[in-house]
Amino acid sequence: MSLQSSPVKQLVQARGIPVFQPLSLKDAAAQEMIRAVGAEAMVVAAYGLILPQAVLDMPRFGCLNIHASLLPRWRGAAPIQRAILAGDAETGVCIMQMEAGLDTGPVLLSGSIPIAADDTAASLHDKLAMLGGQLVVTALAGLPMPQKAQPAEGVTYAAKIDKAESASDWARAAAEIDRAVRAFNPFPGASTSLDGLAVKIWRGRPETGSGSPGQILAVDRDGVLIACGTGALRVTELQKAGGKRLSAAQFVAGHALSSGAFFGVAP
Repeated sequence: MSLQSSPVKQLVQARGIPVFQPLSLKDAAAQEMIRAVGAEAMVVAAYGLILPQAVLDMPRFGCLNIHASLLPRWRGAAPIQRAILAGDAETGVCIMQMEAGLDTGPVLLSGSIPIAADDTAASLHDKLAMLGGQLVVTALAGLPMPQKAQPAEGVTYAAKIDKAESASDWARAAAEIDRAVRAFNPFPGASTSLDGLAVKIWRGRPETGSGSPGQILAVDRDGVLIACGTGALRVTELQKAGGKRLSAAQFVAGHALSSGAFFGVAP
């Protein structure tokens, strides 16, 4: 729980490379620092601010963004989570030339990977980070590269994840709830309640089963089986408010659960 530098900052500092961390790139002094570097290209990865046109125009080869989706699908802030939530079969990384629009620039390189049935936002992020690192190195080595304009069809927007989305709606299909659990892992965590106690669900898998939405159908060493609007979700990792993430077996050992009880609000 102590403030520390990111892995990137630690690495570059260890190698004696200067690090600039301006609060805004709209500031004239910050722009002058960038201009003084004389970079031929700039790379942006997971940067939450808009780059002013003056900055975009500075490098000879412009600014490249490592974007974690197959553009034009999932432009915006949360492409990894939105791809999982939507049930996409695959996603990927695009190295795109930045322009004033939101992820609208032409694509230099792209690569795709399948989304596994057990992928969380965290695991998919790590796979895409590896792919993005490989692609951007190739792109930089090949500058200037041919650029391909994004098609006008298939544009979707990946809005920033809101904590309000994390509340589990047990009336939905088990497959949908499973996707939400995986998309919200590690942030903000799929939330529900049990006897008035706030609980987060970190892992589960859809199975067959029926009952009133939120009803506990079975409790055993394999997990807690909870009825959904369609099918059931076997929850295998949970966390009560203020507690640690626990396997279902560990959770049940400290919290008596019985068939017929309800997660969420009982009908």
